[in-house]
Amino acid sequence: MSLSPVAVRVLGALLEKAHTTPENYPLSLNALVLACNQKTSRDPVTAYSERDVEEALQGLRDRGLVSSSQGVSERVVKHQHRLEEALSLSRPDLAVLAVLMLRGPQTAGELRSRTERYTHFPDVAAVEASLRRLAEHRPPLARAEARAPGQSQTRWVHLLGADPERAKPRARPAATPPATDGPTLETLQAEVATLKRQVARLLQHAGLEESMTADDFRE
Repeated sequence: MSLSPVAVRVLGALLEKAHTTPENYPLSLNALVLACNQKTSRDPVTAYSERDVEEALQGLRDRGLVSSSQGVSERVVKHQHRLEEALSLSRPDLAVLAVLMLRGPQTAGELRSRTERYTHFPDVAAVEASLRRLAEHRPPLARAEARAPGQSQTRWVHLLGADPERAKPRARPAATPPATDGPTLETLQAEVATLKRQVARLLQHAGLEESMTADDFRE
């Protein structure tokens, strides 16, 4: 499954609000935009427009991952995720997946503390078991990242969007200093010193050396 970044954020926000504020769920478009762009519990923080979110919702509806409806007594359309049915996931697994979608790569310990508002994990081992279920799902929904040098704990990423490895910006080659067409300072200084010596010899031959001071030819 390869969703756009805005679609991942929309799904993650719907999952979060379904778990943490069920009294205000499903969400209107305006509430969903605010949830996507909120400044806390988001990495990265975004500034998606209503149009961005509407387009993402349409794509998610086409995949059967979101449904939208308007009640008889309601004036606005409300949106809700369908991941439980579409992917056959338990509430704990949905909680872990939601936090991965909203906050990027994390360790099992970080996930345990950040899913407290969603569900209860008795220990880190329970989170790791949930992560393994997501990794073994068909299609896989999460995977462990290779540890970077000096990193003591494994970080996990979701696989609903583009391949995280491909999404990483590639390092640019180091810029080479521009070539200089003119002579360097050292070359000019050497040439000046040579000219001074030549002038001194000419003056000596002309018998004028005694009339010149030492400061006139100081290098």
